[in-house]
Amino acid sequence: LEGTGARTVLVATEGLEDVLELRRQDRASLYRLDAHHPPPLVPPDRVVAARERVGADGVVTPLTPDALDAVASSVRALAPEAVAVGLLFSYAEPGHEQAIAARLRADLPGVHVCTSSDVLPEVREYERIATTALDAYLTPVLAEYLEALGARAAREGLPAPAIMQSSGGLMPLHDAAAHASRTVLSGPAGGVMGAADVARADGAGVALAFDMGGTSCDVALITDGRPGRAHGNVVVGHPVHLPMLDIETVSAGGGSIAWADAGGALRVGPRSAGALPGPAAYGRGGTAPTVTDANVVLGRVAGDLGVGGTVTLQKTPAHDAVSSLAAELGLPVDDCARGIVEVAVQEMVSALHVVSVERGVDPRAGVLIAFGGAGPLHACAVADGLGMDRITCPATAGVLAALGMVVAGERRDYVQSVLLPTEDTGGLAAAMEPLAQRARAELPQGRLEARADCRYVGQSHALTVPWDPRDSAAALEDSFHAAHAQAAGRAMRGVPVEVVSVRLATITDGPPLDLHGPDDPVALHEGPASIPMSGATCWVAPGWRAVEHADGTIRMERL
Repeated sequence: LEGTGARTVLVATEGLEDVLELRRQDRASLYRLDAHHPPPLVPPDRVVAARERVGADGVVTPLTPDALDAVASSVRALAPEAVAVGLLFSYAEPGHEQAIAARLRADLPGVHVCTSSDVLPEVREYERIATTALDAYLTPVLAEYLEALGARAAREGLPAPAIMQSSGGLMPLHDAAAHASRTVLSGPAGGVMGAADVARADGAGVALAFDMGGTSCDVALITDGRPGRAHGNVVVGHPVHLPMLDIETVSAGGGSIAWADAGGALRVGPRSAGALPGPAAYGRGGTAPTVTDANVVLGRVAGDLGVGGTVTLQKTPAHDAVSSLAAELGLPVDDCARGIVEVAVQEMVSALHVVSVERGVDPRAGVLIAFGGAGPLHACAVADGLGMDRITCPATAGVLAALGMVVAGERRDYVQSVLLPTEDTGGLAAAMEPLAQRARAELPQGRLEARADCRYVGQSHALTVPWDPRDSAAALEDSFHAAHAQAAGRAMRGVPVEVVSVRLATITDGPPLDLHGPDDPVALHEGPASIPMSGATCWVAPGWRAVEHADGTIRMERL
């Protein structure tokens, strides 16, 4: 986010040096005339060409000793803090990458060196190499911090900390220090794992996790207590093509700044007031109107309410901030405040629509689990936008992401691209065996879950489906047909199916903790009502009823 990672060098196959600059040519906002991409993490002047090439029939251009010497000399001259090695087709033949990495580690002790065949042995060279570059860029910085954290824990007589991964599982500190890219969405993942624990306790078949904080909002789908999974995302414009929870993020938080665009339309975000100075209501010098200020003006958050023991919300600065924007838009102050909240809510509803409706799941029968400092405050409006009738605001809404890390188990993920027809069950089993051996060695107590990335022959992209290597090809195909029908609305049973990659996860259960207290109802509220919580405020909108339970949990239903 801050652009302060390690000074990184990329070693790429000769002729592939521009892969990070060329990136994918698709545009998320097709009609924007000012499309902008962040600069690559490795600038062109720090890319070193390796004279080698692997093709479909094996090595085309060998990596000679002279070529290896040239790479080592060029990398050394650039004085790197980290090196990413990403060669063409190394997911199938990693020998050249391994040779270059071994030489660089010998020549440059103390410099972090990673290879794409280790970080991400999958097809699609741009995503593979970009993810490897990100891993190299982040790892030295995170490793330094984690080593200090581990040393501090040891001095205090505490066990080595476990680190949350983007996949929602814990990993040992030393593994996180070796591959920082696996932790880029660890905070949001902790929140989703906490929401999954709440969903299981509620017995919710379908739940939507809604985590609204100060700067952004993270949302995810939870089905039968299990969060959805993805194999990549884009973080600050850079692809991270690794196992992670299926989380959508939008720039809508309590500190998001409201403003008028050139056409006179009301906008919210992506700029945020942050914690300092924060919303105007904090009384710390902030003057820009934020979502929090709008809620104070509307009376949904009590003015003069202590927040976290350190901040007292103040009505007058909040009113002044919203008034300035209202004057610019030509609106009454209360209408402007309502508009600010409605614009932010629509952003969040759109994100929740992506993780539910666009995944083939109807959210209306599900439960909205609202948490984060601002989640319970906007839960009713978000549920209205989705047509949902039930909301759960956990007692620990303000710290649910931290508690999610407490209840999570360990997890390791492995992948190998294979590009085989489903009928080649022997080839698929052979590809899976090395992954299973690694899983048993690294996490012997874990249970194994296999999946396969499948597609119809001729398609460009794949869907991931559960798979038992002992099953027949027909069983795998049936699983894929069903997944394709749910995602695309139809199955093409007459078209051959191929497996792009096989995946394996080894997982342990989290500690047997019960973080949910007595469930006895202690208070009933009908909207409109504002209920203070630990670390949050719950707003009960008109047309909603809230039941407050003994453990602090608030459950709301539409009247």
